[in-house]
Amino acid sequence: MTQTTRRNLIPLGAAIALTPAMLTVAPRKALANTRAEIDAEVASALRTLRAQENTRPLFAQAKSILIFPRILSGGFIVGGQYGQGALIEGGRTLGYYNIAGASFGFTIGAQVAGLAMFFMTDAARAALDAASGWEIGTGPAVVAFDAGLQANMTSTTLIEPVYAISFSQQGLMASLAINGSKITRINPS
Repeated sequence: MTQTTRRNLIPLGAAIALTPAMLTVAPRKALANTRAEIDAEVASALRTLRAQENTRPLFAQAKSILIFPRILSGGFIVGGQYGQGALIEGGRTLGYYNIAGASFGFTIGAQVAGLAMFFMTDAARAALDAASGWEIGTGPAVVAFDAGLQANMTSTTLIEPVYAISFSQQGLMASLAINGSKITRINPS
């Protein structure tokens, strides 16, 4: 093995060794099981999002908001993610959903993050309702922002049907991938 190859393997080895430890990033329960647990986490996520100045135009114009407070992602070569959340409209919960996805490729690490999807049109929301499982990347266009990239949003620049914002990220993965994720309505206890 050459010196260069050994040097390149050290960061990869360190990441592999840290992956199990990152699964403990969130000491709270990873998945909510009841409506009350989901509602409490969604309420907390809403407070976090409303406190961000750059989300105000989204809140002002959105018809409804689908919030996944905690999506657990992780993997090594093969990755996956899962989370539960609620669809909110006019301050009331319209339904509960899960988001799940899998990936294959150069994936390594673990992360917990939240995701809020702002449905700007009734047609975009209807696409969510019409599908027995809505796969992101099919149907209405979804524009994804991370917390730092939404600085130029104003009420006049919001022209897409759905905006997605990740928030409260913790862990060693580069980002929360939503393309190819499937959103399905659930009926928690």
